[in-house]
Amino acid sequence: MMNPQLLQDLVTQRMPFGKYKGRLLCDLPEPYLVWFHQEGFPPGKLGQQIATLYEIKLNGLEYLLKPLKNKSGY
Repeated sequence: MMNPQLLQDLVTQRMPFGKYKGRLLCDLPEPYLVWFHQEGFPPGKLGQQIATLYEIKLNGLEYLLKPLKNKSGY
């Protein structure tokens, strides 16, 4: 079962490091997510968030995030 807070976090939290530091997690480009998938996701909550976003984008489910992003004002 998907945790709704996890989806909300994807549209409100920003990448804390790296090339895309400061970008909303939901706006990370797919090649960057694929790189993480190949190299390994970071430990902890951030890794879970990035792995979830990878699966969302891999399966063409970004539309699930759009209403949440609009609602959050980002």
